[in-house]
Amino acid sequence: MTEEEKKEESISISDLMQENLEKATKDAAEYKEKYFRALAEMENSRKRLQHEKQEMVSYAVGNMLSDFLAPLDNLDNALRYTDNLSSELKNWAQGFKMIAAQFVSVLENHGIVPFDSVGKKFDPHFHEAVETEESKDHEDGTILSEVQRGYRHGDRIIRVAKVKVSQRPRKHEEVKDYNITSEE
Repeated sequence: MTEEEKKEESISISDLMQENLEKATKDAAEYKEKYFRALAEMENSRKRLQHEKQEMVSYAVGNMLSDFLAPLDNLDNALRYTDNLSSELKNWAQGFKMIAAQFVSVLENHGIVPFDSVGKKFDPHFHEAVETEESKDHEDGTILSEVQRGYRHGDRIIRVAKVKVSQRPRKHEEVKDYNITSEE
């Protein structure tokens, strides 16, 4: 082998090694990028699953508490009419009022709180209109009274309030009397 051939062979080996090094560096960078993407996807999946789990628990608790609120409402409604009872029955009623207050306290400790609706504007996200009443004193859509109290947990509505809503009086138009006669 001549000197020139040896030089060409060493140049081609060094070129080959340089190409291999560049390819290996490019592959390493590509694998590193894929690794970080997979790691990010795994972290996002973990966070999404954790969030979904929290939502499922929240909805399950909310549904159970919603069922629990109806008997509590009935107890409160029954205890509103205790003024005309005998003293012995008033003592019993006082005990039941204390139990109802404990139920409300437990709900509040878990973030379940009633919201007030009377005097506010009707909002279908918070209210269900069960009755309307014509009123000159109130603006259209103002809530006059609650038939059933609404409850929320943070920003989530556990149960909408059932309410009576004001409505502006309609102008009564003259109704024409049509006589309908049958021809025989």
